[in-house]
Amino acid sequence: MVWSASTRYEVEPAPVGLALVHDLLNTISAGRPRAADLLDGLADAQAWVDQALDCWAKERGQAAAQVSLTESDLEELRGLRAELRRLLASGNGDGTDAGDWTVVPAVHVAAAAVRMDRNGRAVLEPRGQGWRYVAALVLLEVFQAQQADIWRRLKVCRNTRCTTAYFDRSRNNSGVWHSTKTCGNPENLRAHRARQRVRTTRL
Repeated sequence: MVWSASTRYEVEPAPVGLALVHDLLNTISAGRPRAADLLDGLADAQAWVDQALDCWAKERGQAAAQVSLTESDLEELRGLRAELRRLLASGNGDGTDAGDWTVVPAVHVAAAAVRMDRNGRAVLEPRGQGWRYVAALVLLEVFQAQQADIWRRLKVCRNTRCTTAYFDRSRNNSGVWHSTKTCGNPENLRAHRARQRVRTTRL
């Protein structure tokens, strides 16, 4: 099972269904050399959705839904991705609540239905077609991650040249880089050199 977007950036997927949200966040163009934006064209976006929904279904033990995208769906999906990335960036580092639903534009409201499964459990199911179904599934996973208190562990790399989304598995949730080797060490070195230049100038 391969989450195609996150795998490109060599990050371990978030646990269970949250990996769908994680993968959506990583459909952006990033890395060195720059990887393609998987939501830029209809063919790439459809391929991503097909694989992502298949992976999600296997994680959740459900049948994969068949979703057909149109050109008009792409802008909506990119908008949802941008809003989620903004929430993560604002909610990790400045003390704001990344789970505040009041800041999500109404265009990203998605429909879901509640049904009772065979075990007597109430189950939320996404509704809609095209981007609306994908958005409903993504927002349901965000909701469940918030309830489980793991949403705060999904972050965007602090390296502004990177911004890869990653799931922070550190014990105290203190990670700021998606990779210490590729982002943390170079950024720390640049910061050190900048401080050295300031000291030299003052002398």
